[in-house]
Amino acid sequence: MVPSPRSRSPRSILLVVTGAVLALLLAACGGTTGEEASGGDASSGGGDKPLVYGVFATPLEEPWDGAIHAALNQAAENGDIDYKHVDNLATADAMERGLRDIATNEKPDAIIGDAFAAEEAVRKVAAEFPEIPFAFGSGEKPQPPNLSVFDNWLQDPAYLAGMLAGGLTKSDTIGVVGAMPIPEVNRIVNAFVQGAKETNPDATVKVSFINSFFDPATAKQAAQAQLSAGADVLFAERDGVIAAAKEADVPVIGMMVDQKAEAPQHVVTSLVWHMLPTVDAVVEQAKSSPEAVDLGKFSFMKQKGSELAEINTDVVGGVPDELVQKVEAKKAAIMDGSFTTPVDESAPAGSIDVSKQ
Repeated sequence: MVPSPRSRSPRSILLVVTGAVLALLLAACGGTTGEEASGGDASSGGGDKPLVYGVFATPLEEPWDGAIHAALNQAAENGDIDYKHVDNLATADAMERGLRDIATNEKPDAIIGDAFAAEEAVRKVAAEFPEIPFAFGSGEKPQPPNLSVFDNWLQDPAYLAGMLAGGLTKSDTIGVVGAMPIPEVNRIVNAFVQGAKETNPDATVKVSFINSFFDPATAKQAAQAQLSAGADVLFAERDGVIAAAKEADVPVIGMMVDQKAEAPQHVVTSLVWHMLPTVDAVVEQAKSSPEAVDLGKFSFMKQKGSELAEINTDVVGGVPDELVQKVEAKKAAIMDGSFTTPVDESAPAGSIDVSKQ
């Protein structure tokens, strides 16, 4: 049965007052607000287009939330939605109050964000507004009737990136700096390790966790420690590692978005998360009625929800043509289904001899 379209309550009469009140409330919660350009008036909802609100725990400089934000901006530029956002709701209390204020005062057609640091708060507010589709990054299950979940299933590009790192290292030591040993990080790191093993069975992968989703200074320090321990290729699962690689003049692999512009002579590639397929699925809910589904499949490489950025052969030390060809061949195998990247969500060790994996 096709759900009937759901109309949004008019907001235009109280828009100016509400917007000012909302900004003050969110500022009190520790967040910062913003409106993005769209095919219509982002502050009015453009009439026919759904208003989608991005609600983020970290600053948008953090690549995970930055990837979601970029996809929402793209949807707005395509004329599919009107888009507004708030970021830096760093505590569960700030997230709960910010979400409730937005749902009450803005009455958006959908809310998208990340719930990893505030799972209980997000679920509580979603239950209070069952008419609004909520779609949040989460390691938990969907919550009926209106909370869908997604995650960055990047094991495929992580495997390919590991192949590159294994083929590039001359010391046979690779450094990885991640957020924390949780499933969505573990499966990326473990796939990276398996990829490194394919091109370099003698490699050792050193893994450090900074126990934060956004702490560039600590991530940089962790990367510098790995460099001191002999690593000559780095994987920047967290922001801050690219700066360390640039200073040390070694190649580095970026995360979530193509980070080549940050260090064109050092970023060899990046794991890229394309959130637009997930956003499109949520927009369909905004135009019809809320659902509680797992949207994870929309992040798979075969769904065009992720990819490995174009390999930058101009990085320090260069990239052998033979290695590029191996990575491209494996990518083709992933896309045609002849190779399936293993999904391993167990916590990786601090130092991994890939020959024993």
